[in-house]
Amino acid sequence: MATAGTVFLIVISILLIVIILLQQGRSAGLSGAITGGAEQLFGKQKARGIEAVMQRITAVLATLFFIVAFLVAYFL
Repeated sequence: MATAGTVFLIVISILLIVIILLQQGRSAGLSGAITGGAEQLFGKQKARGIEAVMQRITAVLATLFFIVAFLVAYFL
């Protein structure tokens, strides 16, 4: 059981790292500072798409990571 939990924890952590690296940053650097007003205007459209899905997946994976980490630590 502890081995299966550890393997599951490793898989979740790799998926969490990949999904975080695939997300764009909050600010787009210098271009984000220049076009800040336009980004606020069109930012709502972008939040409905893939970025919102990736944020939800990140939250679910982070929650699973903490739960599985506590269970592995408890049963080990």
